Amino acid sequence: MTEDVSVLRQDGVGEADALDRLWTPYRMAYIRGENKPVDASARECPFCRVPTLDDETGLIVHRGELAYVVLNLYPYAPGHVMVCPYRHIAGYVETTEDEAAEIAVLTKRAVAVLGEVSQASGFNIGMNQGEAGGAGIAAHLHQHVVPRWVGDQNFMPIIGNTKTLPQLLTDTRALLADAWG
Repeated sequence: MTEDVSVLRQDGVGEADALDRLWTPYRMAYIRGENKPVDASARECPFCRVPTLDDETGLIVHRGELAYVVLNLYPYAPGHVMVCPYRHIAGYVETTEDEAAEIAVLTKRAVAVLGEVSQASGFNIGMNQGEAGGAGIAAHLHQHVVPRWVGDQNFMPIIGNTKTLPQLLTDTRALLADAWG
């Protein structure tokens, strides 16, 4: 009896089936933690280093008194920013009342500016707490603000090893910083 290879089967055992495989070996760099801090110290922390740079080099959109807004170097979508306290703390519960308030105000302003500049039709806003919670840099608190559009993410990163970001990060930073007011 011959097997009908036109029947799709995803059993994970490793037997051949009719599914094509799309390999994404570039993801291994993320999995291995390349370019991540070697320890949780402020000395190794990119979110502590960025504010020591000028705004253009550090991709800083806005500097507040206790926190700042920076473009994500590895954005999920164009305009993906993060709101970070200057202080090297890992958890939201470690913020002072003033830090928590400024993070909230900067997050609200980031949504308004991104909505104005990019006409985003929605947003993902959140903090990934701890390594188990999905934080890429767990040692320094940061709130993500990701603008979204209906149908915005597609197969390009897998098929073409390409992210569809329509602007250079430096151009996006300048646009957002100018609109920040």
